[in-house]
Amino acid sequence: MTSPENPAFSTFASGVTTETAFDVLAIAKQLKTQGKTVIELEIGDSPFPSTTNGVAAGIQAIKDDQCHYGPSIGIPDFRAAVAEYVNDEYGLDVLAENVTAGPGAKIFETLFCEAFIDPDDGVLVFSPYFPTYPPNIERRGGRIVYSELRQENAFRPNIQDVADFVNSDSKPKAIFLNSPHNPTGGVTTEEDLAAIANLIRGKNIVVFSDEPYDQMAWQGQHHSLLAQPGMLDQCLACYTFSKSFSMSGWRLGYAVGSKRMIDMIAKLTNSTLSCVPPFVQIAGAAALRNDRRERDDTMAVFQERVVSLATKLNELDGVECLIPGGTFYVFPNVSEICNRHDITSHGLAMYLLTAADDDFGVACLGGECFGAAGHGFLRFSTAEPPELIEQAFEFLPNAWNQVEKIKQFVNDNPKFKLESPY
Repeated sequence: MTSPENPAFSTFASGVTTETAFDVLAIAKQLKTQGKTVIELEIGDSPFPSTTNGVAAGIQAIKDDQCHYGPSIGIPDFRAAVAEYVNDEYGLDVLAENVTAGPGAKIFETLFCEAFIDPDDGVLVFSPYFPTYPPNIERRGGRIVYSELRQENAFRPNIQDVADFVNSDSKPKAIFLNSPHNPTGGVTTEEDLAAIANLIRGKNIVVFSDEPYDQMAWQGQHHSLLAQPGMLDQCLACYTFSKSFSMSGWRLGYAVGSKRMIDMIAKLTNSTLSCVPPFVQIAGAAALRNDRRERDDTMAVFQERVVSLATKLNELDGVECLIPGGTFYVFPNVSEICNRHDITSHGLAMYLLTAADDDFGVACLGGECFGAAGHGFLRFSTAEPPELIEQAFEFLPNAWNQVEKIKQFVNDNPKFKLESPY
C-alpha cells in the first residue's frame, strides 16, 4: 500500500525567503552547544534589560488580570500615550485615532501590503533592504522596483530614482522607506524627505515608513516623513519598542497614519491577530511616558560602540567603513578582501563563523543577505559587550588573511565562490 503524496505548498510559500540573521543565529547557537566560542554580532537585539517602568507596569497589569482580549486597534491609553510621544519627539500633530497597536513593527509590512497593493502594482524598495520586504510585497503580487543605496552617497535614497519611479513606472503605488537604515546605518535627511513628499503628494502612492531605529540617529534628530505637509494621508509610519526600550520579547509596536489608514490596518489586524495583549500595551505606555531618560542612556552606549567599531574597522587593510548615521550596526565594505580570495561576502561571513578557527568564531552577515546591492559588505551588530566586540575585532584581520584556509573553505563550499570581482 502506497502512502498518499504530501499536499503541495503554494508557489508563494515554496519560494518565500526569510530573515537570514535568524538562520545564522541558529548555526551560532549550535556551534556554541558543541563547545565553540562564538561572538554573536549577527542579530539585532538589544542586550540591555527592558526599561524599568515598563517592566513594573507590565507586571502590575498581569497581577491586575489585564490578560484578556482587547480592541484590535489597541487600548485607548496606549494609543493616547503613543500620540503624545510622537508629537513630542518628532513634531507631529496626531491624535490617538491616528495610532494602532501591533506585535512589533514587522507585522505592519504585511498589513500595509494587504491594505494597498494589488497584483502588478509597482513598489519601490531601496537596496540593501530588510529581508522581509520582498516576501511581503510578493505575497500580494506586487512588482518590486529596486533603487541602489550607495556608500558614496552615505546610503541616502537616490531622489532621481524616486522621481523616475513616480513619473515613469506603469503602476507606481508604494515606496518602502527605512531610516535610520538597516543594514547600512544610512539616514534619510529632512531634505530627502521633503523631496520625496513633493514627488508623491496628491498622487495614488503611499509610503511604508519603517522607523524602528528612530532613537538611534547619531548625527542630529531623526525625522519622519509624517512631518512633511500632507503626508499623514499617504504614509504609514511604523515603530517598535524592541530597540529603544529593549522590549523585543514583549512583541509590541505601533503604526501612525491617517484615521482612514489606521482603521483599515486595525480591521486587518482583527482578521489575523485579534489583538495585542493589554498588559503588554500597558507596559509600553509606561515606558513611553516614564523611561525616556533610561532610553537615552542606553542609546548613548550604542552610539559609543558603533563609532568605536566603525573607526577601528576603517583602519584595517582592505576595509572601507563609514561611521553610521544611525542604528546599532556597522556596514564595512570588504570588497577588496573578497576579491583577493574569490569569496562572496556572505561566504566570508560564514567562514569567519565556521572555519577560520576550530575553537573561536565571529557571527556576522554578508551584505547580500539584504539584497544584491549589499554584495561586498558585512554587517556587524554592536549588541555584544565591548570586551567581546574587541575580541571579534582582533580576530578578523588574522582570519581573513589565511589564504590557504579560505581557499579550502571555498573549495568545500563552492556556492560561496565569487564568480566575478565586486
